[in-house]
Amino acid sequence: MALSPYFPGHGDPRYGVAHYDLDLRYRLSTNWLSGTATLSARTVEPLVDLELDLGPFRVNSAKVDGVGVRHTHRAGRLRVLLDRPRPADAPLSIEIAYAGRPHPVASPFGGVGWEELTDGAMVASQPTGAPSWFPCNDRPDDKATYSFTVSTASAYQVLTNGAPVARRRSAGATTWVFSPTEPMATYLASVQIGRYQTSEGLACPARLAGKARHDFGRQSQMMALFTERFGPYPFAGYTAVVTDDDLEIPVEAQGLSIFGRNHVDGRRGFERLVAHELAHQWFGNSLTLARWNNIWLHEGFAAYAEWIWSEASGGESAAELAARWHQRLSAMPQDFTLADPGPALLFDDRVYKRGALTLHHLRTTMGDAAFFSMVRAWTAAHRHGSVSTAAFLAHAPSELEPMLSSWLYGRALPRFP
Repeated sequence: MALSPYFPGHGDPRYGVAHYDLDLRYRLSTNWLSGTATLSARTVEPLVDLELDLGPFRVNSAKVDGVGVRHTHRAGRLRVLLDRPRPADAPLSIEIAYAGRPHPVASPFGGVGWEELTDGAMVASQPTGAPSWFPCNDRPDDKATYSFTVSTASAYQVLTNGAPVARRRSAGATTWVFSPTEPMATYLASVQIGRYQTSEGLACPARLAGKARHDFGRQSQMMALFTERFGPYPFAGYTAVVTDDDLEIPVEAQGLSIFGRNHVDGRRGFERLVAHELAHQWFGNSLTLARWNNIWLHEGFAAYAEWIWSEASGGESAAELAARWHQRLSAMPQDFTLADPGPALLFDDRVYKRGALTLHHLRTTMGDAAFFSMVRAWTAAHRHGSVSTAAFLAHAPSELEPMLSSWLYGRALPRFP
């Protein structure tokens, strides 16, 4: 039933979701989340039941089109029995009321999803962490719009994938309402809760504000450069969130990126990661892989964006960085194919850098003007959609397909251009 062989326990391709309405209440002192999720869905084939992905919460009720229905919930799968059979292409309203203590979902890469912080909470769900906090059809190709209503203690700020459209205070709690307009994959939906100071695309603890403003101070220049090279920025806004905890790596969400305090040093020592996460707004968030084997279309482009920023900001050129990384990759095992690395290597650095090298070879072959024109056409053609390696090959010049195929489908590392 699952769509992706990389994560066979996630997703139900028999229906699609058009909109998630999430009404959430979070108590920080006890890490208790209660919520009602209403999914506007449509069947793909005739159905008598459907499955949602949801972590170990207590499901208080399940309704379909306002009618209470039977359900079973085990091993992260919530099976909902419809009150009557539905034909293909039939609309459904699915309402799930649930509660419990959210925690990260286990994955080959560690826990992902909702995570308690020392003083707050964060969500970083890539690739399969969305069920850690809401019931969903956890497939990257099943994009939907969202609305969020989040209530928590008034001392804390809530950030999600869009700007707040309303805020109400009562009895020590504040309710925040968000309605981002662009469709997104489940793993990119996010909630950040903390004592943040916000300004000019940055949210961080007050004590880190001085260093963070310096370290993230060139985001506007990055935005201008990437808009020129990649096409119009695809979302209404962007915020880099710095938590007051250490994080192993920064993680992107739609319209957000999440960094740890360990990524702030006051010397722009992690600026390449600032560029990397911003680039994901085009490559990964607007253009989202249809299957997880296509991860190079996210990480290869974001890694190459680091090199583009380096050469534009007075650092090493993309050619110099490409030559260095080709030499490094030549000394590493060449035991995967870029277009299908397998789930264990999904976030292996070799995937990132070989993807970047693929794009650099394409750029040197086509020339800058033609290459970036092609990239802008790629982001325009698939804006807010799903992409695949096959679609990219069809988009690139046909005479370059043999060269691209050697990078994408061969195991041996091609020669440096």
